[in-house]
Amino acid sequence: MLEQRRHQRIRFGLLPTVKIGFGGAVGQGLIENLSLSGLMVRTEMPLEISRTAGCEFSLFGSPLIDVPASVVSRVGNLFGMRFQPGPINQVMIDDAIAAALASGHASILAVRESGGRKIMRITGGLTGSLRSDFMHALTRVGVDELDVEGVTAVDQAGLALCVVATTRHRVVVGDQSACFAEAWQQAMASPGNNHKTESGA
Repeated sequence: MLEQRRHQRIRFGLLPTVKIGFGGAVGQGLIENLSLSGLMVRTEMPLEISRTAGCEFSLFGSPLIDVPASVVSRVGNLFGMRFQPGPINQVMIDDAIAAALASGHASILAVRESGGRKIMRITGGLTGSLRSDFMHALTRVGVDELDVEGVTAVDQAGLALCVVATTRHRVVVGDQSACFAEAWQQAMASPGNNHKTESGA
């Protein structure tokens, strides 16, 4: 599981807070996305590229993670930070990510090619927080099939994205988790829903 998530960006429906220590000052920020190697954080603190800051955060009730990170990029008040390696920190971060995905608080969206078909796989929460990545994959990358077997929670905005994919872009819904299948079936059966969708299930 560690290698699979190393470079994947974990998105959150509700952005977790992070306590940041830098240059003798302590402030707060919001985690925009996270991977095992680092995080993107939005903060008003005057962080500096190539300097190290202390990051302390918890993901939806996980044990507190306290890890130093080097600032590697900046766009406005959004900073890219790379964790300094440590095996215990990596295990704690991986455990926290796994729990957040299982509860639907976090999401991974990835597109892979299989047999000449592009498959968008969503793991964790299928929510409106994925809209930008979902639509980019749909319109710029091109997608033939949705793999939602790893979806652990779904909201109306997530279902709406799937309706757009199936009705406007002829995407087939492939493997489905039980929670997605139930929500999808209810959405398709709701009064006034004239959507004709394709399903590979």
